[in-house]
Amino acid sequence: MKIALMDSGIGLLAATAAVRRLRPDADLILSLDPDGMPWGPRTPEDLTGRALDVAEAAAAHRPDALIVGCNTATVHALPALRARHEPGLPVVGTVPAIKPAAAGGGPLAIWATPATTGSAYQRGLIRDYADGVPVTEVPCHGLAEAVEHADEAAIDAAVAAAAALTPPEVTTVVLGCTHYELVGERIRAAVQRPGRPPLVLHGSAGAVAAQALRRVGAAPAPDATPDGTLTVLLSGREGALPAAALAYAEGRLLRTATPAR
Repeated sequence: MKIALMDSGIGLLAATAAVRRLRPDADLILSLDPDGMPWGPRTPEDLTGRALDVAEAAAAHRPDALIVGCNTATVHALPALRARHEPGLPVVGTVPAIKPAAAGGGPLAIWATPATTGSAYQRGLIRDYADGVPVTEVPCHGLAEAVEHADEAAIDAAVAAAAALTPPEVTTVVLGCTHYELVGERIRAAVQRPGRPPLVLHGSAGAVAAQALRRVGAAPAPDATPDGTLTVLLSGREGALPAAALAYAEGRLLRTATPAR
């Protein structure tokens, strides 16, 4: 089995690690776009073009499924990606976990990039899945960029700033950008209030990995022989994981994979 994941940068690491844990025997193709990063400030049309190119590079390796490991790319490019590649190649998008978070009753906060916060897309998810639940949208200025570069001081500052915008009564935080899952425990520590119930975090990586396996008709097999290979594509060129990836447990997990030959 071969699973591809795509993003402009290392935000795809959380979903990649989730796939690796569920199927350590799966061959992985990571298709990044350092030449076009970051995608967030691009126009929807420009972003879609970049995403199609990155997906094409991954598809050349004939994967069984393709995960779009980026919330922004899912919003703008998923229809074009599916039109290009399905049904031959199932394409799985990443959506903020608002529905399962709201099922807990809230009050909840959605941490997302400034561009996503307040967007029609996010407001639509809130309307559809969190009607009647107290929701605070929290713009996380600079957090994705800080995580991308493993800039510890910038991560601390961005997390602290977003935590200050998060109401003290919040019991649940939705991590609305895939980068944020890489620093989930730092977010938990910043938001958790003394004397309050343990904070619940909702990311998308586990659900996305499970959905990819369902789309290819494969069952989880976490005890399978860990002989899956790893191929990294950097704007279409074969390369290595970015150095910043190794600052995170998810990146270090992938370092144990055998490079594809």
